[in-house]
Amino acid sequence: MPFSRPSLSQLRAQVAADISSGIPGADGLLRFSNLGVLGTTLAGLAQLHYGYLDWIALQATPYTATDEYLEAWAALKGITRNPATASTGTATFTGTNGSVLSSGTQMVRGDGYLYQSTATGTVASGTVTVPVTAVLPVIDAVNNPTGSGAASNTPSGTVLTLQSPVLGIQQNGTAATAYTGGADVETDDSLRTRMLQRYQAPPQGGALADYVGWALAVPGVTRAWCAPNGFGAGTVVVYVMLDTAEAGNGGFPVGTDGISPDDQGPNGPRGTIATGDQLTVANTIISEQPVTALVYVCAPTANTVDFTISGISTAPTSVRTAIQNAITQIFLEQGSPIPGTSVELSAIEAAIAAIAGTSGFVITAPAGNIANATGKLPVLGTVSYVT
Repeated sequence: MPFSRPSLSQLRAQVAADISSGIPGADGLLRFSNLGVLGTTLAGLAQLHYGYLDWIALQATPYTATDEYLEAWAALKGITRNPATASTGTATFTGTNGSVLSSGTQMVRGDGYLYQSTATGTVASGTVTVPVTAVLPVIDAVNNPTGSGAASNTPSGTVLTLQSPVLGIQQNGTAATAYTGGADVETDDSLRTRMLQRYQAPPQGGALADYVGWALAVPGVTRAWCAPNGFGAGTVVVYVMLDTAEAGNGGFPVGTDGISPDDQGPNGPRGTIATGDQLTVANTIISEQPVTALVYVCAPTANTVDFTISGISTAPTSVRTAIQNAITQIFLEQGSPIPGTSVELSAIEAAIAAIAGTSGFVITAPAGNIANATGKLPVLGTVSYVT
């Protein structure tokens, strides 16, 4: 049975009652009496002590620890908090042949996010293309000391403007490739999930859970699944999602599926080289995986599911938004690119029923559970409301 912590009001009443019963003729409830003031002070101190003990109890177990205490529990299993990472890509500018764009040249996106070149390029045939990395801003020295990296991800074709003029080169250029790899510093919830997974499933030299853990250790990866022999005997397919870092792409990785370029056979790479987010994950797993496994990192494809709901056709926008969020949350919890499981319609119905203003609703489509298919991840499509 859990301990019932007394409130401040209960503590004050208890102290007042103790004063009244312990000193005959004393009234512990008098507002300005010395005994009343002393009792109120003692009750306040007891409240602080209870609060401190509650905090100690939280930090004493990995299930509820926070901040540096959570990091300490995770460190016992070799798990560390993922830092923010900067996105990378290439940028193309036009200019006069022979003009030089130096390494370290800074450029800005339309919203002010800063990037800089990491190598020197020379204009040839009217253009120059240089590798670029984001410059992480320091946003919050307490909650996000390494900056916001997810915001640096950007699609190809985005306009970039040189922060200072460069002789012989046009001021405006474009992102020649999609900028990927940017991620925010890992949250407590994400770190706790990875830590508990390691406690529950210790490394076994290449078990299914190992591949999931290795993928989740990559900054930005929020969900991962493993399909043994997914592309044939000896292969391992790892599906990943980056729900925050690639929120602009629905959480799906930006890049192409494949293996790490470090996975070499007698005649070179043993498969198609991944790009973008998939390459980042593949390059991390290659240093952990068994040497014989051929590991492909893949992005799931979207399985768009439309809903038809009757009985609440007059529901206001706020209720409809809450319904969409509830369905999306169930998809996040139960959706998987690995077959054999399904998203339960009853779970979606329960989530909707918990929203105020949905009494009397009936889901007419889909008609039953949504089966998880190989390589596909259910995502919410259109929600139609009918009478």
